[in-house]
Amino acid sequence: MKNRVITISREFGSGGRTIGRRVAEKLGIPCYDSELIQQVAEKSGFSENYIKDAGEYAPGGFLASALSHRASGPNNADYLWKIQYNIITELAEEGPCVIVGRCADYILRDKADCLKVFIHADLAFRVERIVKEYGEREESPEQRLRDKDKRRAAYHRFYTNMKWGHAQNYDLTLNSGTLGIDKCVEIIEGLY
Repeated sequence: MKNRVITISREFGSGGRTIGRRVAEKLGIPCYDSELIQQVAEKSGFSENYIKDAGEYAPGGFLASALSHRASGPNNADYLWKIQYNIITELAEEGPCVIVGRCADYILRDKADCLKVFIHADLAFRVERIVKEYGEREESPEQRLRDKDKRRAAYHRFYTNMKWGHAQNYDLTLNSGTLGIDKCVEIIEGLY
């Protein structure tokens, strides 16, 4: 029997990381989020901050996507993608777990008994949440949300050729603003 893995993709500020951690805790299985960044840093030799930032930027921006930078050979982002891909695959093979972000939904699409979840919420809910949870005090938390989501979508599209957040790419999409964090945890746990 294949291992049961839950991947959580999420809009910034929607509570996806919190939901993933709570689901894992309730199920008694590991949750990998910042731990993935640490493992990629260890295997690549790059700093955790570099890995974290690189995971939300499509290599070279729009022009690289349009013109394909791969014509000139792999770069740091491609190297990190390969390491990340291998780590996520290995973690899924080791046993049941929850993996937050890092295109795990795509990486594990054919490699594990995988429940692919996308967490989203309206802008007002996410703004309130990042101000409360992260002490976000910038002039425009709305713009920070939009920018972060735009980067995540571009990164996901670049490496997967799939539209990030598009319902057809997931088994389940949940609106944490409407349902609440606890209900999202309960729903995912119930599907395990």
